[in-house]
Amino acid sequence: MAVRMRLTRVGSKKNPIYRVVVADSRSPRDGKFIEIVGRYNPQTEPSTIELDEPKVRDWLGKGAQPSDAVARLLKIRNIG
Repeated sequence: MAVRMRLTRVGSKKNPIYRVVVADSRSPRDGKFIEIVGRYNPQTEPSTIELDEPKVRDWLGKGAQPSDAVARLLKIRNIG
């Protein structure tokens, strides 16, 4: 099973807020996930990035691959 860390969209129409989740790479974007490890709100100034660092490091240690967007968020927060 290939596990990825990626963004799942929540929030209303034209009001995107994202969860950073760990999910099977075959599941749909807003579908089933294993665990929520953070939140991202691009609408605030500056953007709000909340990550549970121990969980993120644990999943990266287990081999979870971050998506491109999540990799950028991790780089901003100096994780991984």
